[in-house]
Amino acid sequence: MELTIVIPAYNEEAVIEETLRDIEKRLPIPHQIIVVNDHSRDDTAGIVERLATEFPHIRLIHNTGERGICRTLQTGWHAATTPVVVTMMADLCDDPATVPAMLEKIEAGFDVCCGSRYMPGGRKIGGPALQSWFSRFVGWSLAKYVGLPTCDASNAFKMYRREVLTHMTIEDAGFASSLEIIVKAFLKNYKICEVPTTWRTRTKGKSSFKIFKVARNYLRWYVWALLFRKHRF
Repeated sequence: MELTIVIPAYNEEAVIEETLRDIEKRLPIPHQIIVVNDHSRDDTAGIVERLATEFPHIRLIHNTGERGICRTLQTGWHAATTPVVVTMMADLCDDPATVPAMLEKIEAGFDVCCGSRYMPGGRKIGGPALQSWFSRFVGWSLAKYVGLPTCDASNAFKMYRREVLTHMTIEDAGFASSLEIIVKAFLKNYKICEVPTTWRTRTKGKSSFKIFKVARNYLRWYVWALLFRKHRF
């Protein structure tokens, strides 16, 4: 299946070139890359434009709507034309070597494949301790009490059949959209699986993820999943 990697980028000039070159070096399967510039105030867009002349399958587009991770990702998802889309972050945290295993699952009939840091074989290296505890607890409890077939529901590193995204109304405008989508996909009877991945905290640039700022939105979809766990839409 043809594959598009969608990368949201906000002020990532310190790392975006390294990220794109790392993907090109370590991903052996044919792919396209869409980098979505989210109103960056640095040279992120210029760096991507330069790399696109070296790698013709890299494409830069811009989020022209309200700034934010969810709107930026939606811009990329709607611009993709391949049957399969995978979300990766711009900060080198996601492992490109996991992508072929994810694609194998999609080709085997799954609709969503989650890169899992917490299943056997997965690893989470670095990052704030509170954030690690929070994501681990959310994943474990949703798997145990809701039946969600992944123990890392909050991780944004997921691969989708494109129709999963284009046929879904996404309400959350922040990082919690990754949890919203997987919960809604589960309740809509999409086939979901996970494969182990290694996540590494960023070493360059500045993260825009703030646990206390986004926790309320994660809690919203966490409670929603518990309340509707036996319902199918």
